[in-house]
Amino acid sequence: RCDLRNTLRERLWLSGFCCGSPFGLSGKGHVYTVVGVSESRAFRVLWALEELDIPYEHRPSRPPTLDSRARDRANKAPVMIEDGETLTDPIAIVQYLADKHGGLTHPAGTLARLRQDSLTHLILEELEGPLWDAARHSVILPQILRSPSVFESLLWEYSRALQRISEKISPKAWLAGDRFTVPDIMLVHCILWASLADFPKPPASLAAYLLRVKGRDAFRRLIAKGSAQVGDCLLYTSLS
Repeated sequence: RCDLRNTLRERLWLSGFCCGSPFGLSGKGHVYTVVGVSESRAFRVLWALEELDIPYEHRPSRPPTLDSRARDRANKAPVMIEDGETLTDPIAIVQYLADKHGGLTHPAGTLARLRQDSLTHLILEELEGPLWDAARHSVILPQILRSPSVFESLLWEYSRALQRISEKISPKAWLAGDRFTVPDIMLVHCILWASLADFPKPPASLAAYLLRVKGRDAFRRLIAKGSAQVGDCLLYTSLS
């Protein structure tokens, strides 16, 4: 295993931690403008837009020159601009798009939606949580507050949670049932993020699920556009 701290330092942008100087961004010309490199959590928003078949403008930017005043106070990317409004938090954005355009989600007020939202929160807390904590103790926190001793426990937490989540996926189905939904996008992106941070690989039980993901038209379109390329065809190799 390569050194986790060095790996995270080199690839921190995948978690969407960006900062920089504003240049102003109007978001005009398209209903939606997504700002942030596609290898970051912007991938979630871009993928959702592709799944919903909605035209958008993508303005990739990397630290330290995020080309927008549209960034939240924690300097996290991505952001999406709609009608001059700056929207932050990729999962909130993805769920908003799903609700607005009637895709990637079960209807609000149903038990199926309750189960879907439960999975979304589970992934946020138990998969993305360890990935963010590893990044914090690698490069985000002041040096004096970093604790290298947490890395082994974070690897264990992530691996255990991923195994639990994989057991919720039935053969030939998606995470929240027979419909591809928001938590599927979250799960796959966390697996990709983890692959760059030297976290444990997904269990063999997820192989068929990940192959189905690779076959989705929206996913293929996103790859064809050059989005989410880390090195040479990372998304394909990490989902093999």
